[in-house]
Amino acid sequence: MPNQELHRIVSTAIIYKKFLEEFLEFPSLGHHKNKFSRGLVRKYKNEGGQIKYLITKRSPHKKVFPNKWTVPGGGLETDDYTSTSPSTKEGTWYYALETSLRREIKEEVNLEVGFIKYLLDLAFIRPDGIPVITLSFYASHKGGEVKLDEDAAEFVWATYEECKKYDLIEGILDEIRMVDEILKGKSEEETKFK
Repeated sequence: MPNQELHRIVSTAIIYKKFLEEFLEFPSLGHHKNKFSRGLVRKYKNEGGQIKYLITKRSPHKKVFPNKWTVPGGGLETDDYTSTSPSTKEGTWYYALETSLRREIKEEVNLEVGFIKYLLDLAFIRPDGIPVITLSFYASHKGGEVKLDEDAAEFVWATYEECKKYDLIEGILDEIRMVDEILKGKSEEETKFK
């Protein structure tokens, strides 16, 4: 491959959500002071305040990594910035990549996310010869219910340990581990890709 500067720019987001203690309600008949009463009984199901990550299974028609589990993301398109007014008089756009990532998340899984934080970057060459730069980020789930587009076949919210059971694209599990460590208090400077 000849040396070149042109790359496809891709961004991904490890979306996390803290699942608090949940409870199940079901009807019951109670007995109090010789009287029966109807009410609801709450049975607590302790999720232990676990942090879960959204992973999706890529559709079989995808060019790269078909049927593999991954996190939401996609390519930067010129419309992500040229469809809006430039940020400066000289014609530059700020936050183009963030705009692109938020669009991809909305399109792929129908979610809104909070503040987006940089995790790491990687490069690879697709089977069709196109060089790709991927910037990986993480963000908390802010709103919406998961609704998949045609690029994904399935989804699951899973803890880091549960993610180990899925056929993830190589490297994604370690990225999830890094985010898990950061969210549990390890400094970003100490958290490295293994």
